[in-house]
Amino acid sequence: MSRINEPNTAEGSATSQLRDKASEMAGNLKDAASEQYGHVKDTAEEYYNQGRERAQEWQHSLEDYIQEQPVKALLIAAGVGMVFGILWKRS
Repeated sequence: MSRINEPNTAEGSATSQLRDKASEMAGNLKDAASEQYGHVKDTAEEYYNQGRERAQEWQHSLEDYIQEQPVKALLIAAGVGMVFGILWKRS
């Protein structure tokens, strides 16, 4: 009969070692990818929280300014609206 389907013990051992090594490398890559994903996720959450805090601070300062100087704030808003209207009309 043919020996093609029957692995040689030396070839089978080498194949098994290669399979084990590939499996180990895949596990290491998976662990490294998971670690990197966690790091990127933590960094993104940190940036998001910082941005949210800055937006809230800006909102509070804007509200304070409007309460302190309502006429001036209204005139500024009207002026900005007029500029946008002129720019929009031209395009």
